[in-house]
Amino acid sequence: MPDLADLYPGFASHWIDTAVGRIFARSGGEGPPLLLVHGYAQTNVMWHKVAPALAPHFNLVIPDLPGYGWSVAPKADADHAPYDKRTMARVMIEVMEKLGHVRFHLAGHDRGGRVAYRLALDHPGRLQRLAVLDIIPTYEMWHRMDDAMAMKVWHWPFLALEHPMPELLIEKDPIGYIDYKMASWTKAKDLSAFDPRALAHYHAFFSDPLRIHATCEDYRAGRTTDLKNDEADRAAGKKIAVPLGVFWGAAGIPDASGPLAIWRDWADDVTGHAIDSGHFIPEENPDAIADALLGFFRA
Repeated sequence: MPDLADLYPGFASHWIDTAVGRIFARSGGEGPPLLLVHGYAQTNVMWHKVAPALAPHFNLVIPDLPGYGWSVAPKADADHAPYDKRTMARVMIEVMEKLGHVRFHLAGHDRGGRVAYRLALDHPGRLQRLAVLDIIPTYEMWHRMDDAMAMKVWHWPFLALEHPMPELLIEKDPIGYIDYKMASWTKAKDLSAFDPRALAHYHAFFSDPLRIHATCEDYRAGRTTDLKNDEADRAAGKKIAVPLGVFWGAAGIPDASGPLAIWRDWADDVTGHAIDSGHFIPEENPDAIADALLGFFRA
């Protein structure tokens, strides 16, 4: 990839060996550890506007998920691992352990939020508090998928199609695709919320066919393995044991009236509120989400 702007001046860079390969991460700040996980179709840099407000209070770790940014993009197996959220959660634990953190706070946006709540369900002893941004559980997304939802989140069934259909179409114009998709999820319906330097990071990684394929595998895992894991936990009555902060864009992907009620079926201690934003809260309204995360994690 070409040289790109450093959006975390003063932060360290890490290449961390894990069971799936090398993971890239930035780290900086002081205080208790807080892992920040990005979503689709972005990289660690999506947190760059929020990090300056959080760094005085937390030791931030901000990785690229497998298949995204500068992290390894392994070949997927028949069950779409390592792009299932259970495997990604284990990889995030490896990253944190190798940076010296056994127990930590965690915030995840979009796909990163799915990794985050899976980590909370599978490894409750690892977390102190958990925040998810602009998502409801994968189980709820698929089981509530009516015609209105399918039109709103058409990328879910599209990206979950068998290889190579979505890859063939996206690779014709990856930058046109990602720019259209990201603009359509913002409140303003344009790219004005994104720093051009951050967009350059997103464009660079998403121009790689290997990573386009990896991100499709992420959604294929969501339709299969991730859904089955959620269904098993739902049937067993398993819940998130740590305090859960739920924050969503008032013009974001979940129905603005329902996220708290939905998450209360999945966790015992749920608080949160809407943010004046579309889907990309940390870039559309960084001050509001920084204040919300500080209030939640410092409670």
